[in-house]
Amino acid sequence: MDKNRASINQKGISMFKVAATYIGTVVGAGFASGQEMLQFFAIFGIRGLLGLILVTILFMVFGYIIMGMGKELGAESHLEIIKYCGGRLLSPIIDYLITFFLFGALTAMIAGAGALVNQQLGLNPLWGNALMAVFTAVTVLTGIKGVINSISAVVPFLVTSAVGVSLISVVFIPPTTVNNILVSESSSVLITNWLWAAILYISYNMVLSISVLGPLGVQAKDKKTIRNGAVLGGIGLGAAAIAIYFAIEKNLDAVQSMEIPMIFIASRIGYVLQIIYAVVLVAEIYTTAVGSLYGFAARVTDIDSKKARYYIIGTAVLALVASQLGFSNLVRYLYPVVGYGGVVMLVALVFARFKAMRSVGG
Repeated sequence: MDKNRASINQKGISMFKVAATYIGTVVGAGFASGQEMLQFFAIFGIRGLLGLILVTILFMVFGYIIMGMGKELGAESHLEIIKYCGGRLLSPIIDYLITFFLFGALTAMIAGAGALVNQQLGLNPLWGNALMAVFTAVTVLTGIKGVINSISAVVPFLVTSAVGVSLISVVFIPPTTVNNILVSESSSVLITNWLWAAILYISYNMVLSISVLGPLGVQAKDKKTIRNGAVLGGIGLGAAAIAIYFAIEKNLDAVQSMEIPMIFIASRIGYVLQIIYAVVLVAEIYTTAVGSLYGFAARVTDIDSKKARYYIIGTAVLALVASQLGFSNLVRYLYPVVGYGGVVMLVALVFARFKAMRSVGG
């Protein structure tokens, strides 16, 4: 493994691999289900689209900052970057925030599995919650080897499915009803306007992604590769998000109270596509849940120790209990809360970047 890693570092991965990994890190069940686009953007109508354009630019900017900083520091995790930009005062706070959100993401994924089972099969959501919690815990207990490969295998299908369903819906499927009314009451009270929605959205995504993006920068061939990969990744994320946004907007009356909006939209196109999308979404929920549980457990204990199994099982049980809050509620309230905390991290990143540029200039 060390030889492979050394070989990769020597050769350096391409901008396409950087972009694909970036997209795969950000795209999760909240993105693919349509909940994020609904709660953060579609509810603001055309202003939500302006928010998504801003988000696309910020994905490029912060992706480049984090990966570039990771390369400069030789980061093996998010800690090196956090300590560098946060200092002694902020770095522990940001570290705790990232660790907390790993648990929050696990909880949201377990809740998402329950919502999917309920919407697709009409069963009690607890069945889906429990099964996802068990499978996730068992996977982490028996070793995480191969999970990273499975994540990268699922991502192309997920993005293709999400964009494909969205484009077909926008072009060929008539709207549920005509509705241009701003549906702000379905949004979280924590998301007050489209501009804050965009900032909070990029913020919590960077909180969750920094653990991967920092080390990813080390693997990249050079700074030019990082820059091009960040731009390509940002454009890919923005294009996929905008496609889903238009599909949600067109079906807003029908989906604003649904846990998994994109499943309903897929069902309007055809039953086969609905099933395919549901299967891909389950796979994405599972891989995101496994990564979140493993990341959380590895942060709070020695993952190779005997006591780790108790942390893993205990965390899965706590997440199962917390998942009863419901998938849409977690996206509506948990994600913005983490987003507010993450703004501190974004400011620290920008400040550290400008400070480094000034010292080079001086």
